Amino acid sequence: METLTRLYIKEIVSRHGVPISIISDCDSHLTSRFWQSLQNALRTQVDMSMTYRPETNGQSERTIHTLEDILRACVIDFGKGWERHLPLVEFSYNNSYHASIKAAPFKALYGRKCRSPV
Repeated sequence: METLTRLYIKEIVSRHGVPISIISDCDSHLTSRFWQSLQNALRTQVDMSMTYRPETNGQSERTIHTLEDILRACVIDFGKGWERHLPLVEFSYNNSYHASIKAAPFKALYGRKCRSPV
């Protein structure tokens, strides 16, 4: 659990701060007493939903569907070793227009579109 805590702080908290709310499926690691205690300490609301029976909002559903499509294409295009390309997939997703916020996430966060490496 200490490793998960460090990873969470490194990847989420250091880049975005402590979230106000998180929507999660019922993964056993995330629903553990540790996860609940950590989020309570951080004062983050966790809304749990069931995998394949989500009870979340439509925006979350659309995002999940989009990410599934992106990851499926990544696996098809790159085959073995596809996970090495995830940072570029993340960059592409965060630098593309999202109708829900009427901007790319990078632009919404930093006020400008991020330069592309390609």
